[in-house]
Amino acid sequence: MKILSAGWRMEYIESEEDKGCIFCHKAGQQDEKALIVKRGEQAYVIMNLYPYTTGHLMVAPYRHVGKISNLTSEEASEVMQLVAWCEKVLTRALNPDGFNIGMNIGRCAGAGFPDHVHVHVVPRWEGDTNFMPIVGETKVLPEVLTDTYRKIIASRRELEGESKSAG
Repeated sequence: MKILSAGWRMEYIESEEDKGCIFCHKAGQQDEKALIVKRGEQAYVIMNLYPYTTGHLMVAPYRHVGKISNLTSEEASEVMQLVAWCEKVLTRALNPDGFNIGMNIGRCAGAGFPDHVHVHVVPRWEGDTNFMPIVGETKVLPEVLTDTYRKIIASRRELEGESKSAG
């Protein structure tokens, strides 16, 4: 019998259910501790602590707002710019075959934090789905979050260096 270790799950299992808004809480923390990979003026990019796949990022405005229609035009614009940035940096860092990009608005739509709008950017690879989530209720991630964080940060620095030399 093979043993599958998902040691990060215990933190999730033992965590208190309601700690308030994770996006408001994490925005005030140090970037590496919070797994924030990029900050803008109106919004920021954070790694999902419980990802669907390796490299799963989320883009959220700093302001606590639950509906897209309540975002200012500046917030909405920066959120979408950061989503495009995520696609670029994840392509460079992880070389996925595609992406799922989307939002869950409201608890009935699957939003874990329905009062703080956010966009999921999920890299995908051909053949990355298997029976484990269905039969074993377990997702297999081939890399620990901190290693993925370092790859994304390195790619961010490369992209920033390219844009400085092009400008």
